[in-house]
Amino acid sequence: MSPALRDGLRVWMTQLQRPSLLKSLAGETQTRPPVWFMRQAGRYLPEYRALRATAPDFIAFCLDPEKAAEATLQPMRRLPFSASIVFADILLIPRALGQEVWFETGEGPRLGPIPSVEDLTAHIDQAPIALAAVGETLKRVRAALEPDRALIGFAGAPWTVLTYMLEGGSSDRSQARSLAYSEPDRIDALIDVLVQATAKYLIMQVEAGAQALQLFESWAEGLAEPLFERLVIGPHKKLIGLLRDAGVTVPVIGFPRGAGALVEDYAAAVPVQGVALDTQVPLAVGRRIQGLGRAIQGTLDPLLLRAGGPALDRRVDELLEAWGQGPYIFNLGHGILPDTPIDHVERVLARVTGAV
Repeated sequence: MSPALRDGLRVWMTQLQRPSLLKSLAGETQTRPPVWFMRQAGRYLPEYRALRATAPDFIAFCLDPEKAAEATLQPMRRLPFSASIVFADILLIPRALGQEVWFETGEGPRLGPIPSVEDLTAHIDQAPIALAAVGETLKRVRAALEPDRALIGFAGAPWTVLTYMLEGGSSDRSQARSLAYSEPDRIDALIDVLVQATAKYLIMQVEAGAQALQLFESWAEGLAEPLFERLVIGPHKKLIGLLRDAGVTVPVIGFPRGAGALVEDYAAAVPVQGVALDTQVPLAVGRRIQGLGRAIQGTLDPLLLRAGGPALDRRVDELLEAWGQGPYIFNLGHGILPDTPIDHVERVLARVTGAV
């Protein structure tokens, strides 16, 4: 075999094994879109519940590479997802920056008093070291995954993480939004700390094997336009700039959940390769975002997935028809619910992949 033919064959084989998720994020339109679900590793799987029972402390579970890798891989063994997202939690970052974080059974996350800007800043360079276990999880998963299935790393976006840090846990975010108005300098300084720490964390994830990244701005909801620009668009642009300056080239998916009409501003302003859409985004908006050169992801209602039936089949077909003519990743508009029947997930995946 001639050297030219050998090189051509190598390129062809590389393209053949290139994950479909990465093709969509590169702007390609595919006959069948790649598919993965937010929270696809989780409580709807009996094997996950059994694994989770072996580690009563949730943070310890997230930071155990053997267990976290197993949780990440469980849905990939059972279901034909195109991509896997590392099992972790968005609140590992404040913990790495020195804030106390714990989970109350049946109640969710709790955080101690937020440290000063100065104390948080002092921990920025140590954050990736404190979270090295997540990197080890990624290495294990990448080694176990087939080459044509992508591995996604992620982090909570700065504003969303800060809301938990300020309010001490889950809430309506009204206190955090009020502080954004009344103490703008302090809030902006805290956001900047999180931008820097999150960039370092994501760089570490890419070095460990992540092939794409997702920023979870789970609490973009309720922000007035000036705050959305200041707390979401600006920090996301800066964060991605830090990644690119560090030589990170993997695609980034931004998920400004609850942004409403402002999601189009986000897609136009933030240099992401993919925009994840929540359950309220109209089909026409998704097509316009595709027209900006962005892949779109999501919007299937997790409640409809749980309900199942003909309405679920119709919505899956509607999404495929509306968005399948551009770069598209099939996903939910939020995370899969714990009481979702597995056969509903299987049916959707079969419909998306063309198995039915």
